[in-house]
Amino acid sequence: MDTEERLAVFLDYENLALGAREHLGGMTFDFQPIADALAVRGRVVTRRAYADWSYFDEDRRMLTRHQVELIEMPQRMGASRKNAADIKMVVDAIEMAFEREYISTFVMCTGDSDFSPLVSKLRELDKRVIGVGVEKSTSRLLPGACDEFLFYDRLEGVDVPDESERAPQRKKPATRRSGTSSRSSAGSASSTSGGRAKATATAEDKAAAPSSGPKGGRKKAGLSTPEPVDVPDTAPEPDHDEDDDAPAGEPPTMEVKVAQTLAGLQASSSGSVTASQLKRTLVRKEPTFSESDYGFRTFGEFLRYLADREVIVLSDGPSSGDPVLELPEQPDSAKAFDLLRDVVQEAGGTAALSGLKNHVRKRRPDFSEKALGYGGFLQFCKAAAAADAVRLAWDEEADDYLVTLG
Repeated sequence: MDTEERLAVFLDYENLALGAREHLGGMTFDFQPIADALAVRGRVVTRRAYADWSYFDEDRRMLTRHQVELIEMPQRMGASRKNAADIKMVVDAIEMAFEREYISTFVMCTGDSDFSPLVSKLRELDKRVIGVGVEKSTSRLLPGACDEFLFYDRLEGVDVPDESERAPQRKKPATRRSGTSSRSSAGSASSTSGGRAKATATAEDKAAAPSSGPKGGRKKAGLSTPEPVDVPDTAPEPDHDEDDDAPAGEPPTMEVKVAQTLAGLQASSSGSVTASQLKRTLVRKEPTFSESDYGFRTFGEFLRYLADREVIVLSDGPSSGDPVLELPEQPDSAKAFDLLRDVVQEAGGTAALSGLKNHVRKRRPDFSEKALGYGGFLQFCKAAAAADAVRLAWDEEADDYLVTLG
């Protein structure tokens, strides 16, 4: 643990919450994907979020469950204090940089370019800075100032609705901003924060326009994959999220958790990943983790079981009893389409989109459509339909997309 990075996390919560709502199809911000992404980068020693929490009542409960310290910055009646939380966040970060020398990395969760001078000063103090922000609400000046920048929409576990599917859903939220719930009061906060209500309207107008191409995640991956095609009929958005990693009542299996964690460690570290490093990261993600809960006496026995099932690949490590771990070779899009087709065929030739991703992961626990450059599982299925691997159509009776053999 002496060689691990110590991370301090600061959240400009209003920027993140409003950015997710305005630019990610009205979805609610969730801290869990950020926590998982940071767990593979080091040990988080402090988490602080800054906002006027009277506007984010439900969010406050979510953050408390993740042990985030909530810093209250109330608004004055009849006046806007847009920069109050920002200034407090800057002061606390600089104070911590001088008083706690053991903290090596500062994680600034915001897309506001006003924090660029803070990032530069922290780097002058020999601190590593990781930025986190919603892609469309992040200033282009901020990512270049950081040592590393993570776009929230691209994190594993964040399933953003496709642009073409947002329009039917975005026509309804007039009641969301009516003030009937504690979360909708965040809309009034945006109207008092330097004209953010205008930005919201603009974002909704853009979201209503049909999407004509793949998301930015595919450009990042640099893969030559078929363009996703729009489903012919204008189907309404289902009440559930068809791109959930795991539907309610069916949490991800431990094989999936191990594969996702190992993939994150491989992406964030330049060296090999050892069994001890994987165990520490799993415990950081889930402090109650124990291999004995899954019927294994030791962690090494658990790893050998996963290796036999071809979830991971084991090889000799730098010390005895601490092997090096790798994931099996990631299939390209064509092989992934074949995998999807095989799963649908096993289901009798027809399968509902909801829960289909979990069946794919039962066959290959390290499967991730984002690793292939797709923004979500629905987009991946549309690309598979464009490649004639499967067919995708909306079913009114099932109130869901049906995937059939092409």
